[in-house]
Order: sequence, then structure tokens, then C-alpha cells
Amino acid sequence: SAPPVSEPSTMAIFEMLAQSLAPTACTTIEEVGSTGVGALTVAFLVLAITAIIFIARSSVPGPERPHIYICLYICGVAALGYFAMLSGQGWTAIAGCRQFFYARYFDWAVTNSLIVLNLGLIAGADSASIAATIGAEVVVVFATYMGSVAVVTTVKWFWFTFSLVALVFVLYSIARTFKDSAILRGGAIASLYGQLAALILICWIFYPLIWVFSSGFASFSVSFEVCAYAVIDICAKVIFSFIILSGREVFPPGNLVKEYV
Repeated sequence: SAPPVSEPSTMAIFEMLAQSLAPTACTTIEEVGSTGVGALTVAFLVLAITAIIFIARSSVPGPERPHIYICLYICGVAALGYFAMLSGQGWTAIAGCRQFFYARYFDWAVTNSLIVLNLGLIAGADSASIAATIGAEVVVVFATYMGSVAVVTTVKWFWFTFSLVALVFVLYSIARTFKDSAILRGGAIASLYGQLAALILICWIFYPLIWVFSSGFASFSVSFEVCAYAVIDICAKVIFSFIILSGREVFPPGNLVKEYV
């Protein structure tokens, strides 16, 4: 008679499941091309030069000085992130054998939080609202990063959904909560805040759209993804900072940061 067939153990089942979910080894990786490298170079130079300009401006006393310092770190940290990507650091291969620049997520976690902080201080929002919005923005970046490196497709889109929920809260805070506080501060501040908020709302809506067609469906090439993110980063950081610099005369006397210490 035939010998009895032994059933696989629970451990063996888990090992087989893990192997089925593991990514296949990449023989070739889709990497950024010459156009993407050019975009990284331009973004790095623009951000670095802007940071240098704000270093010079930070020595000038005035009520806008705290905002100048924040803009300095926004552009400075972003420039370091682009230098990392430009020098071949801060990337790995993700599912689909696609080059993934995780360095930009460390950049966004810091710089986007500083953008929220600057908007909140300009609007005169309460510290609890500012802290809650910064926390939500960190969740957006973290969830988007986890979605990018996820191997299982279902898990990837769950992470993306989490990031969208947090993003809705961030956008609502900027469009409504902070805006109401800015209106109470007067016409000049409200007008400046309106320009900054409109710019950030538009830019931050494009980030998830780019993600969907790059890390999500992999429809965009790595170079196109890099170019798209570079344009949005320059708008959301450099233009944002210069709008604040150009509107420095509307800030009332006194250090706004003292209100939150």
C-alpha cells in the first residue's frame, strides 16, 4: 500500500506564504534618466540658492524674522534632500524593479511640517490647531512612504487611503481653521495668508496625484516622476518663501513666536 501523505506543518505554510509575497529579484532596475537628473540638479541649485538668500535675510531684525528662519530651514533641508538624490544616495528598488527615492520622504516630513508651522504662525492660529495639523501632515508622509514600499498591492492602497484621510484634515485646517484665524488678524495678514494658503493647497493636491501614477500604478517613468515632484517642491517651498519675504511689511511689531512659548 502507498505510504501516508503527511500534511504540511503550520510553519511550512507560513514559509510558503512569505515566499509567495516576497518580491522577485530584479535583474534590471528602472532608474532616473538624464532628464530626471537635470531636474534634480535644477531643484537642488534653486533650493540651495534660496536658502543662502534667506541666511543673509535672517540677520536683519524685524517682526518677520521668525518666518524667515523657518523658510531658511524649509529650503535648506529640501536642498539637502535633493543633494542626496542627485549624488546617488537615498534610494532603493521597490516592487516592480523601480527606483524609489526615499530621501524625499525624510525631506517632506521636516519641510512640510515647517510649512504648516509657518502658515499657522502667520494666521495666528492656536498652538493646539497647529500641532494637530503638523501631526496629520507627518501621518500623510509616513503613510505615503509605507504605501510606496509595500509589496502587497492591497496593503499599498490601504496605506494610500490612510494618507488621503490625513491629507483631508491638513487641507481643511489650512483652508478653514487657519484662515478664520488670519481673518481675525486683519486685512493685510489675511491677504498674505490667502496667497500662501492657495499656493500650498494647489501644490499639495498634486502630490497624491503624482504618487498614484508613479509609486501607485507605475504609469509615469522615474524621470517624469522626479521632474513632476521637483516642480511642485520648488513652487511649495521657494515661491512660498519669497511670497513671505515680499510681504514682510505686513507683520505687526513683536515676535509672534513668543505667543506659543
